[in-house]
Amino acid sequence: MLLRLFLTSPVVIVGIYFLLRLVSKTSLLFIAKKWWRLLEDSCHVFQFYKIPKFNDHMQENQLYTKVVTYLNSLSSVEDSNYANLFTGNKSNDITIVLDSDQVVTDTFLSARVYWTNEKSKTGSDTLVLKIRRRDKRRILRPYIQHIHTVFDEFEQRRKEVKLYINAETQPERNGRWISVPFTHPSTIETTVIDADLKNKVKSDLEAFLKSKQYYQRLGRVWKRSYLLCGPSGTGKSSFIAGMSKFLNYDIYDIDMRKVIDDSDLKMLLLRTTSKSMIVIEDLDRFLIEKSTAVTLSGILNFMDGFFSSCGEERVMVFTMNSKDRVDPAVLRPGRIDVHIQFPLCDFSAFKNLANSHLGLKEHKLFPQVEEIFQSGVSLSPAEIGEIMISNRSSPTRALKSVITAMQSNMAARVVNKIPRSASARVGMEESGESAGLYSESVHTVREFRKLYGLFRSKSSRKESMDVDLQDKDYQRQSS
Repeated sequence: MLLRLFLTSPVVIVGIYFLLRLVSKTSLLFIAKKWWRLLEDSCHVFQFYKIPKFNDHMQENQLYTKVVTYLNSLSSVEDSNYANLFTGNKSNDITIVLDSDQVVTDTFLSARVYWTNEKSKTGSDTLVLKIRRRDKRRILRPYIQHIHTVFDEFEQRRKEVKLYINAETQPERNGRWISVPFTHPSTIETTVIDADLKNKVKSDLEAFLKSKQYYQRLGRVWKRSYLLCGPSGTGKSSFIAGMSKFLNYDIYDIDMRKVIDDSDLKMLLLRTTSKSMIVIEDLDRFLIEKSTAVTLSGILNFMDGFFSSCGEERVMVFTMNSKDRVDPAVLRPGRIDVHIQFPLCDFSAFKNLANSHLGLKEHKLFPQVEEIFQSGVSLSPAEIGEIMISNRSSPTRALKSVITAMQSNMAARVVNKIPRSASARVGMEESGESAGLYSESVHTVREFRKLYGLFRSKSSRKESMDVDLQDKDYQRQSS
């Protein structure tokens, strides 16, 4: 009777109300839950499992990567005392990442498990899984399989490609590869090469993706190697980016200047993953200069030796400016499956650039540009594209700038072909003296002057009319 009166007393009711609010609005409830969980855990025996980021040979543990991705997707990460906030793929996205020495809980098949992110003395990360011993046989393998499944679902939804670069410092902490998001906008379609060649490359890549059983039946490693050859500025790097986007493969870009020797090159290859592109740019320059202790034999073994078979579904891409001074052993079938030539810009490629950069399908200056191309003069697609970008507000000015650049290139080529003695004779000729035995060189100079004057006269006749009208028509069409 007294207890009922006490509990129904207005003062007691108000007191209980404020006490509950105090507990719910402060950390008292959190502390009470924490102590209760500690008390409960003290009644059980636990089993601990470590998942290091790297093994003893400094190879990255793929299970570690999958578990980290899985844990960062759990809502319980927000309940840890410390968590890191990062910008996601989009500027308004926020990613929560578990901090060092923090604990996150998870529940699987009605069993509670605990994950701790520990950092060793060397700075390397290790994940520690804590499971009640009575639950380990029942849930351990299914739980790890569940993590694999969730990670694979994330990967299928993930559109982000990563670029890996080989590091030369702190390998014990970061491994040999450092990754960054690869946001290059180029695709195979946007590269300036022949349309038929684009289709052939895409068909070849699609066939490679579907050929696992075929390669196994042949007893060959499931990999494909490409050589992209051409002068600088012809689009080789952009094409590599397009291949990566087409395959949705990460890129491992090997900087040969940071490779110590043949063994180091092998270790880098071993620490790459399947479904990836392995890229070495300017291989010809490296082979000629030999700036490191990596030997030709080491390069050949890297391309198709035993270590290249430690992994599958890889695409290797090598770039060169020229094959002329490269050992034929590097280029033989088996080491290089597909050769793709990237030439300087021709008139057809120029028209594609004018269409994509300036919105021009035809222009009155096109015949003059074509005539210069037919004379054997050319620039790289990168040079012409940059001129068009800089003058995109005026298509006519952009084309005139391209013509001027090509004429300058022509002048430089002719001057470089003239011997010094011939240049001296040119001066003698201009002063009225005989050219003598150097008439052939003088004739070349005369031809160049005549040709250059022809371009100048045509340019002045064609460009003096309707230049402003052409720009106005273009701006009216754009608006």
